[in-house]
Amino acid sequence: MIAEKTLTTSEVAARFNELAKEGNWNKIQDELFAENAASIEPPGAMGMQSVQGLPAIRQKGKQFEETVEEMHGGYSSDPLVTGNHFAVAMGMDVTMKGAGRVKMDEIALYEVKDGKIVKEQFFY
Repeated sequence: MIAEKTLTTSEVAARFNELAKEGNWNKIQDELFAENAASIEPPGAMGMQSVQGLPAIRQKGKQFEETVEEMHGGYSSDPLVTGNHFAVAMGMDVTMKGAGRVKMDEIALYEVKDGKIVKEQFFY
C-alpha cells in the first residue's frame, strides 16, 4: 500500500483555486477539508452561524443555497499563501429570495494542517 502524500499549504491552495474557478465548492469540501474543520462567520453575519465539522459546514452551505433565488455570477481570486494559511477574495452577484439582487464581497482565510483545511474564516 502506498501512503498518500500530505499536501503542502501551497498545493492545497492551488487545488482550491482550480476547483473554485470551476465553481466546484462541494468538491473543495470533499477533497480538501478535514472532517473536524471549523467555519467561522463574523459576528452578526446575515443569519449565517459559525459551525464545526464537515457535515455542519455542508449543511450551512445548503441553507445558504436555499436563500438564493438566482446566481448571476461570482469570483474567487488567486490565493495568497503564507505559512499554513492562504487567503482569497471572493464574491457573488446574487438575487436573494425576498431580498432582491445583491453583490457580496469577502475575504476568506483558510488554515491548513496535515494537508487539509482545518478552518475557514470569512471577513465581510
